[in-house]
Amino acid sequence: MTFPWYKNYEQRIEYKIDMSRYNSIPEVFEESFRKFAAKPALHNMGTTLTYAEFREQSLRFGDYLQNVLGLKQGDRVAIMMPNIIQYPIAMVGALMAGMVVVNCNPLYTARELEHQLKDSGAKAIVIFENSAAILEKIIAHTDVKHVFVTQIGDMLKFPKSHIVNFVIKKVKKMVPDWNIQGTISMTAALRAGNPSRLKAPTLTHNDLAFLQYTGGTTGVSKGAELTHGNIV
Repeated sequence: MTFPWYKNYEQRIEYKIDMSRYNSIPEVFEESFRKFAAKPALHNMGTTLTYAEFREQSLRFGDYLQNVLGLKQGDRVAIMMPNIIQYPIAMVGALMAGMVVVNCNPLYTARELEHQLKDSGAKAIVIFENSAAILEKIIAHTDVKHVFVTQIGDMLKFPKSHIVNFVIKKVKKMVPDWNIQGTISMTAALRAGNPSRLKAPTLTHNDLAFLQYTGGTTGVSKGAELTHGNIV
C-alpha cells in the first residue's frame, strides 16, 4: 500500500504510533505531571493550577472515591458540570482510581439524566449545584449512592470564590432549590483525600475508561464504551 499523505507530515511526526508506550490513561497523565510539574495546567476565572497541583487534587479526589467511599475498580462515576476546574480534577481522579467516567450534559432534563444514570449503573455523581434540583427528582430511581456537589466559585481564590458563589446563588438566583440527603461537598472531599493513600489500579488497554453517551437524536441515548486503549 502507498500512503500519499505521509509526504505532508512534518519531520517530527512519526508515521505510526507505539501503542505499547502507555498501558492506560493515568500513565499518559503521570508523564505530563512529571515533565511539566511547575507549568500551568488549568486556568479558570483568574485561578491557575500547575501540573503538580492538578495531580495532587486529582489524587485527593481519587483517594476519596477509593478509600473513603470504598468504590471499586470499574465502578461508574458520573460527572455533570460545565467547563470549570472541578471537571478535570474529578475526571482524572476517577480514572487514577480505576473508575469508569460517565459524562452527563449539565443541560439534561430529569428524564435524560435518569436514563443515563440507570443505563450506566453509576454509583456516584459529581454535580454542578445548578443542576442538583434535576438530580433530586430522579435519584431515587437510580443506583447512585454518593453525590458530590460543587459550585462555580469553589476552586477560585478567596474572596473571589465566595463572591462568585454568592452572586450566582443569591443575586442572579441561578440555583433552583434542592434537597438531597447526605451530599458531599467536593471541596470537603478534596481536603479529606490523601494523595499518598491512593492505590494505583492495574489497568490495560482493554479496561473500560468512559461510557460516553450519544445525543439520542435517533432514539434513546446510548453509551459508547471507550477503553483506555481507545483514548491512549
